[in-house]
Amino acid sequence: MTNKPLCGSVLIFLQSSSFAQSLKKGLETGGYFSTVVTMESVAITETKANAPSLIILDRQSSSIAYLRQIRMLSRVPIIAVHEGGISCQDEECIRDYDQDIDLVLCGRSVRELVARVRAILRRRQAGIETNTQYSAGNIRMDLDRHEVLINGHAIDLTPKEFQILKQFLESPRRVFSRQEMLNRVWGEGYALEEHALDVHIHSLRQKIEQNPARPTFLLTVRGVGYKLRA
Repeated sequence: MTNKPLCGSVLIFLQSSSFAQSLKKGLETGGYFSTVVTMESVAITETKANAPSLIILDRQSSSIAYLRQIRMLSRVPIIAVHEGGISCQDEECIRDYDQDIDLVLCGRSVRELVARVRAILRRRQAGIETNTQYSAGNIRMDLDRHEVLINGHAIDLTPKEFQILKQFLESPRRVFSRQEMLNRVWGEGYALEEHALDVHIHSLRQKIEQNPARPTFLLTVRGVGYKLRA
């Protein structure tokens, strides 16, 4: 049985793609949305655009100090996984914690890591009111009720349309490439042509735009992708 998502998303930045994907699957089975990135530049861009609720990265990543300098990430928990599963020395772990890492783990057990994530976010959520409502213009989304209102009237969205709209509402004005949106909604590595997203966007516009032929909310950015006009 899948648990209800607790607090936003988890960013996974690990060198081992196979372990990262296994961890992503384990987190999503436990009720958490997660994003996997493999390049440092992408990880930094992603965290700036959509501050995650928790970050998992390789212990030796050079990004740790820089991430802590980003104001919106100053209180985001960071778990560092020790590469190769070999125990690090006490002095090394002390240096890691001095860099504001919240937890250093030796070993690559998906079950243990998912359990640690749940424990950290459960404690963090106790003191944070989770944002469960989004709005833009006459569009209102309520995550607790899983409903979308246009001018106060509920509209019927498919699960994928709901997830696509949620991504836009969470990051208004941000331009999403087609591939990025596919990765966020369907998951990285899912075999799906970019044209499939265009079909869903077309259907979504039919439901939320006053004139779908001349959209005022979901805009096409030529040569790039789509964005939501707040």
